[in-house]
Amino acid sequence: MPRIAILDDYLDVAIRMADWKNLPPDCRIDVFNQAFADEDEAARMLAEHEIVVAMRERTPFPKSLIDRLPKMKLLVTSGMRNLAIDMAAARARGIDVCGTGILPYPAAEHCWALIMALAKRIPEADRAMHEGRWQEGLCTGLKGKTLGLFGLGKLGAQVAAVGLAFGMKIVAWSQNLTADRCKDVGAALVDKDTLFRDSDFVAIHVVLGDRTRGAIGARELGLMKPTAFLVNTSRGPIVDEAALIAALRARKIAGAGIDVYDVEPLPADHPLRGLDNAVLTGHTGYVTEENLRLMYEESLGDVRAWLAGSPIRVLNGT
Repeated sequence: MPRIAILDDYLDVAIRMADWKNLPPDCRIDVFNQAFADEDEAARMLAEHEIVVAMRERTPFPKSLIDRLPKMKLLVTSGMRNLAIDMAAARARGIDVCGTGILPYPAAEHCWALIMALAKRIPEADRAMHEGRWQEGLCTGLKGKTLGLFGLGKLGAQVAAVGLAFGMKIVAWSQNLTADRCKDVGAALVDKDTLFRDSDFVAIHVVLGDRTRGAIGARELGLMKPTAFLVNTSRGPIVDEAALIAALRARKIAGAGIDVYDVEPLPADHPLRGLDNAVLTGHTGYVTEENLRLMYEESLGDVRAWLAGSPIRVLNGT
């Protein structure tokens, strides 16, 4: 009887997002709605599972954990990239790692939701209205403001298009960004310091890696205007979290919109939760019904194909 684990289903929607009844009747599915406390708990809870369905990078699978799961033969991840899985270690163990499609627009939409929440002070206005108060505080207009894009890939280009529609000036920088790429999307190529110094909003759209980990620290935040906002829907460790907290506390920048964190789920007592100039969401940039339905349907397809002996969308092939 194949035993299947569906991990990190925080919203308890995995089963209704795909027709898991199409699996062979002897399959047993265990759904985990909470994050594992640590690797020891993950190893203990997954010890009897042959198939694990992971949601993005919520649960990491380093070699140390993979080696503690001798029964695991298939690891499915939503999306076609997961830096939290040691692909080589999985292949060395004979474990197929398979991926799924992912919609290309939800994260860009979420970036703009955070920008608008900051500029228009939506959280404060909502609280005031529900508590019986009226107008409190001035909002910020977007027309004529400068939007700085730290990275100009597919998501950055989508964010740029909306900024242009608002009448914003778009500037961009990343290590390998070219003037031709910027011209294609209506942005101006600037150096890193200029991006942080001149932008009214800085939005992060680079992949986390050795070159980008900690790329935005006290120095970069110190270049920003006291009226400027930082938005991160990419990965938490791209920004030095301690430096960001210090900048927000000291009002060195006006605020931040944050969807991603060094540790996820974010601890209940985390200092970011106590800052009134931080708009926080819980890594929900990709958590739309359309996206989750696609991910779970294709995860089911990966499982069915593997059980039939013909794995699809294999990410760690030989």
